Amino acid sequence: MAVTQQQVQEALAKVATPRGVALSNAGVLSAISATDGKVFFSINVEASEARAWESVRAAAEAAVRAIPGVEVAMVALTAERKAGAAAPAPQPHRHAHGVQNVASHRPPPSGASPMARQAEIPGVAAIIAVASGKGGVGKSTTALNLALGLRDLGLRVGLLDADIYGPSVPRLTGLRDKPQLNDERKMIPLQRFGLSIMSIGFLVEEETAMIWRGPMVMSAVTQMLRDVAWGTLDVLVVDMPPGTGDAQLTLAQTVPLKGAIIISTPQDLSLIDARRGLAMFKKVNVPVLGIIENMSYFQCPHCGTKSDIFGHGGARHEAERLAVPFLGEIPLHMAIRTTSDSGNPVVESEPNGPHAEIYRAIAAKVRDGLQKATVAA
Repeated sequence: MAVTQQQVQEALAKVATPRGVALSNAGVLSAISATDGKVFFSINVEASEARAWESVRAAAEAAVRAIPGVEVAMVALTAERKAGAAAPAPQPHRHAHGVQNVASHRPPPSGASPMARQAEIPGVAAIIAVASGKGGVGKSTTALNLALGLRDLGLRVGLLDADIYGPSVPRLTGLRDKPQLNDERKMIPLQRFGLSIMSIGFLVEEETAMIWRGPMVMSAVTQMLRDVAWGTLDVLVVDMPPGTGDAQLTLAQTVPLKGAIIISTPQDLSLIDARRGLAMFKKVNVPVLGIIENMSYFQCPHCGTKSDIFGHGGARHEAERLAVPFLGEIPLHMAIRTTSDSGNPVVESEPNGPHAEIYRAIAAKVRDGLQKATVAA
C-alpha cells in the first residue's frame, strides 16, 4: 500500500503543538518525503522553543508509524536561532597534546555531560567506528573487509553504514533488498557474508540526493542504531561519513563506543585531516584503536613492483608521533578495487590471497585492542 503525503498530513493534524494548533497547521514542517513506505521530514522551530517541541517530535513520529503501509519514519527536530540572536557563550579553550590510547580510556563523568545520554544497544558487546578526516581514502572498503576479517576470527559481526550522504555498503556488498520489519516494528538487518548489515542506502534509491540538515542526519543515525534488530553481536563496525560532523558526534553521544579506527592515505593532505579526526574522538572521550594506512603503495598486478604513488609511511609516523597503535598498511591494488565494485569484497572472494591476509592481521590487532579496553575498563 503506497503512503501519500496527504495521509501523513492527516496523521499530523491529530498531533497537538505547544502553540495550541495542530502540527500540520503550525507552519513548522519541512517538505514531506513519502516513498515506498518510508517517510522523512523535519520540524523546524526556534532554538528557544526546542525543549518544548521534543515531545511533539516523538508524537509525530509515532503518529506516522501508525499509518498502514509505513515501514520507516524519521522525524527530526531542527532548532535555529533567530537572526541577530546572541550565540551561546564560547567555552574556554583547552590545549591537548597527543591522542588518547585505547588502554588509557576512562568514561567521562555523568551529569551535565552530553555523554550521559549514552545507552548500550542490547545484544551488542562492542561498537567501533571506522572514520576518516576526508573522503576518497577507501574508508568503506576498509570497513567492510575489516568486518570480514573480524568474522574470520570467529566473532559475530555487524556492519552499519552511517555515511548518510554517500552510502557505499549496498554497492560493496551487492545488496539491493529492502529491510523487513519484525513484530516490534524494528528493521531486520540484511545478511550477507555472515554479517548483519544495515545502510541508509537500503531505504532510498541509489541516485537519491540526501539533502538533509544536521538534525535529520542525527535522527537517521540514531534510528539505524536503535530501531534495528541487531541480535547478538560481538562487534558492530560503523562505517562513518568522512569529516568531523553531526553523525560522528551523534554516535559518540548515543552509544558508548569501544574505540575508533582512523583511515588515511600516506600523503600529507590526508594526514592533516586524519589528525582532525583523531582530535575529535579525543574530545568526546572515544579511545583510538589505531590508524590504518590505505593505498600505502601501488602494487602492479602483473609484475608485483611497488610504487609509492602517495608517498609511504606517513600514517605510521603520525601514529608514532601521537602514541597510538599503527594497525597496518593496505596496498592500492586492482584486485581490491575490482572485488569491491563487483559487490564481492576481497576477503570473501580471495580468502587465501595476500590482501585478505593483511585485513585479517589488522582485524586481529583490533580484536586485541578491544580486549585490552575491556580489561582496562
